[in-house]
Amino acid sequence: MTKHRFSRRDVLNSATALAATVFASPLRAAAPEASAITPALVEAAKKEGKLAFYTAMDLAFAERLAKTFEERFPGVAVRVERSGAERIFTRIAQEYGGNINVVDVVNTADQAHCIVWKRNGWLAPYMPEEVAKHFDPQYYDPDALHVTTRILISPIAYNTNLVKKEDAPKSFADLLDPKWAGKMVKGHPAYSGTIMNSTFQTARDLGWGYFEKLAKQRVLQVQSATDTPKKIALGERAVMVDGAGYLVIRNKEEGQPVEIVYPEEGTPLASSPSAVFKAAPNPNAARLFQSFCFSPECQKLAVEIGGLRSVHPQVPEHQGRTPLSKIKLMKDDAAAVLKDSEQIKARYVKIFRV
Repeated sequence: MTKHRFSRRDVLNSATALAATVFASPLRAAAPEASAITPALVEAAKKEGKLAFYTAMDLAFAERLAKTFEERFPGVAVRVERSGAERIFTRIAQEYGGNINVVDVVNTADQAHCIVWKRNGWLAPYMPEEVAKHFDPQYYDPDALHVTTRILISPIAYNTNLVKKEDAPKSFADLLDPKWAGKMVKGHPAYSGTIMNSTFQTARDLGWGYFEKLAKQRVLQVQSATDTPKKIALGERAVMVDGAGYLVIRNKEEGQPVEIVYPEEGTPLASSPSAVFKAAPNPNAARLFQSFCFSPECQKLAVEIGGLRSVHPQVPEHQGRTPLSKIKLMKDDAAAVLKDSEQIKARYVKIFRV
């Protein structure tokens, strides 16, 4: 696996220096009023005609989302730039460090990124009317700089052709059984925001000693949280240690031989926020897209087609899936992830030698 030469510490240092000179602003401003999708906003967005959407969503759903938006608002094209959340974070810092303003809207799988972008003054305040009316305040920034678009969970999963239900692991502890040696796949926290949060929460709750034992199981390491579901669906590995639970759900509903396990110790989760950038080259198109993302239409699409979890109270969970309220979840902590991220990556690389 390719090692990163551009650390989060580098990003923070360069970003902070840039923010001090380019985006100097008061530490806190009054939160903006809610903004509706108006004919004037739509026309202004059409004049711009495009927007760049940087996202950690899986590519198939991100493109479906973009296409739906384009059908809803013809004349505004969405360019999807998909990568792992940690890569997106680094890319944006590099672009801003070079005074290159390309990104209009971002969706990351690591809420810690928004802490940095907010601190640096890079985000534009924008409160979609739908969010102001219906969302619990815990799901949006008090200054309206970012809003939770989806909740990601990172469960265990397995290939049902390779593992019988009665033999399947029920907990993280079960993955240490020698019978799973050489049969598991896991994502990497240096690439994926979902896996960064999953690794942090698992290490916090179970201890780093757990990963030291897991490393002896000859676990296949891949990059993205979207890669691990593919490996078990194809039968290249029997068990997924962590990854995008929504993809396992989609694969199962499409008839692929996979099954989810919500581990007894708790399932890691990550809040996935979206934000509009202050220096967005297409600010009106960006705001229109941000509003669309939190509409019932879009949130239902995320649930029904994407297999995702919505925090919109008027968007019900999909029938037949385990409700989020019935799953024992680990606790997310974006501030702690931000503080410990470099240590997490360094320790992980040392343990797994990747």
